[in-house]
Amino acid sequence: MYKKQKIHFVGIGGVGMSGIAEVLLNLGYPVSGSDLKQSKYTQRLKKLGARIYIGHRRSNLKEVSVVVMSTAVKSDNPELLEAHARQVPVIRRAQMLAQLMRFSKYGIAVAGTHGKTTTTSLIASMLYHGGLDPTVIIGGKVNSFRSNARLGRGEFMVAESDESDGSFLILDPAIAIITNIDREHMDYYKNFEGVKKAYLEFAKKVPFYGVVICCVDHPVVSELISQLDERLITYGTVAKADLMAKNITFHGALTTYDLYTHGVFETEVTLNLTGEHNVANSLAAIAIAKEVGITQKKWLDALKSFQGIERRCQVLLQNSDITVIDDYGHHPQEIKATIAAIRGSYAGRLVVFFQPHRYTRTKDLFSQFKSSFDGANVLVLTDIYAASEKPIPGVNAKKLVKAIHQDKKNVYYFPKNKKISDEVIKLLRKGDILLTLGAGDITKYGKECAQKLKKMELQT
Repeated sequence: MYKKQKIHFVGIGGVGMSGIAEVLLNLGYPVSGSDLKQSKYTQRLKKLGARIYIGHRRSNLKEVSVVVMSTAVKSDNPELLEAHARQVPVIRRAQMLAQLMRFSKYGIAVAGTHGKTTTTSLIASMLYHGGLDPTVIIGGKVNSFRSNARLGRGEFMVAESDESDGSFLILDPAIAIITNIDREHMDYYKNFEGVKKAYLEFAKKVPFYGVVICCVDHPVVSELISQLDERLITYGTVAKADLMAKNITFHGALTTYDLYTHGVFETEVTLNLTGEHNVANSLAAIAIAKEVGITQKKWLDALKSFQGIERRCQVLLQNSDITVIDDYGHHPQEIKATIAAIRGSYAGRLVVFFQPHRYTRTKDLFSQFKSSFDGANVLVLTDIYAASEKPIPGVNAKKLVKAIHQDKKNVYYFPKNKKISDEVIKLLRKGDILLTLGAGDITKYGKECAQKLKKMELQT
């Protein structure tokens, strides 16, 4: 047997990197890693036995055999420079994910502009309930696993892929899921044709014994299907879908719908999530369950008992006065879907507190952002979360507020500071729903608001 090599992660605190590191630790590999700051992920990895360094320094590379780099890491990172100087192999995150996928007999990769984390989590839950003990690496903390990763002993590995830099094309899954395809990551792809070409290439990587599972509600996905020779399973709310949801009804945090298979009614489904977008995500998971032979009772139970994912319509506070919900949505389509889901499940005035994510995304999708908050009664924007990008002149939250304000009242810009949660709370009335939205650090302000509101309730 090969000696287990020492692996070092540059940017280990990221949700994708930490999941891979956790699986490797559980496989018995010595793991070290660095990041700019501590996080819940670095703390968890440290408890599991990883050596964690805060800050990037050449001296962090002790006796390591391979270095894994995050997509956010720049080429002049001192640890990368040290690795190159010592001729230590450096690989990308997706390359290590692909290597782990080869450990399993069957890899399942979830791709798409939106819904990847929820879909991957639902599939993981389905496989787990079905007794298939999967290995899982996800871009979010699954509440039932209490982590974003788990090492299983079964034949399946399910992973959330990353299309942002084309690295999902490194994977070789037996089953490929495509949730949707929207205009995104133009800084890498340059044009939408490049995006579509990448997804087509991803789908064509499936072997003869595998299957491509696609949501045909999305027109670009339907267009892609016509170019595929691979075996397909389609899902959605349109009649041509192999798995179709009809009669969708929302009951607070629950959703019910009728499942039709090849046009024939099969069963009523109860999903412990809200929103039509999550109905689509659950259909992808059902397709997997049917493909691998999980019984109907088990996959129905998995959907009904699904415990959710951190930062996906996560309720931080719910009392007689105010409900506070936190969500990762940061693309205009995700924002629309999340607002629609909350509107369908909660009564009351909706106050949205949004932090734009990346200057490039704000610039490229500016016109779409203008109309994505139509379902909000009150909208608060704060400064753009850079995510390692350099500012782009003329691209800022104030400009977006001004553009939205042309068609909508009650739109505010609050600069990011220590008092921002207090300013947001001043806008709230009894019965309101406060939704914090964004892929940056806005979640901490959502938690601050929830804590302060709870304290105010106790004092009355």
